[in-house]
Amino acid sequence: MNTNELIKLLNDYKNNNIDQEEVVNYIKTAPFKNIDFAKVDTHRHLRQGFSEAVYCPGKTPEQIIDIMKELKKYHSIVLSTRANKKTAAAVLKEISEAKYVKEAKIIQWGEYPAQQSSNYALVITAGTADIPVATEAIITIKANGVCVKHIFDCGIAGAHRLFSHIDIIQKASVIVVAAGMEGALASLVGGISSCPVIAIPTSKGYGANFNGLTPLLAMLNSCTSCVATVNIDNGYGAGTIASLIVKQSKD
Repeated sequence: MNTNELIKLLNDYKNNNIDQEEVVNYIKTAPFKNIDFAKVDTHRHLRQGFSEAVYCPGKTPEQIIDIMKELKKYHSIVLSTRANKKTAAAVLKEISEAKYVKEAKIIQWGEYPAQQSSNYALVITAGTADIPVATEAIITIKANGVCVKHIFDCGIAGAHRLFSHIDIIQKASVIVVAAGMEGALASLVGGISSCPVIAIPTSKGYGANFNGLTPLLAMLNSCTSCVATVNIDNGYGAGTIASLIVKQSKD
């Protein structure tokens, strides 16, 4: 349930389109729906402005399917994250309308909502290898009804590539930067922008990258004060935070 759906429910009752019992039954299940192995948070969009996503690792395909079906009753779009190909195939066999975005490891069921304003989030990657994590962020932002633009492969090894996009960078409401190796791009972007920068350290890099630990520490130690850092490869978390920032921005 989101704010618009709650208003519609109340208006339907006010206009005698539904009876009191229907309203009570709907609101009873609004906070969460208990389906034995999971308590599906159907109220999250109303509280926080974004709906619950399904984290796939550790769950069976059957559990993922049941949670997705429950969420779809309340939301126009449902995302299941970190799904491998085997899991996705099992889910899509049961939910044929869903699609699997292999690059982002996301199962997406439903259509993106309409964009709520002209403000936008910008997603930048240091390299092509960082695009899968960035794509997870992009899909998350779109699923939250926010406009998103992207710039790929503009790492500090060729910083001139980044400066050619200075206009789109400086007009963004929030910027998400996905970078592996040493993770320096987030600081550079923060230094030339006027908005919050959300840094995603990625696990792409040679041995001393330590599966993302090196860029994580570099981003946490950024000398650019507008940079905040999420966990390694956490495109979904970065996308959610970026969406909330854009929604609070003024046109």
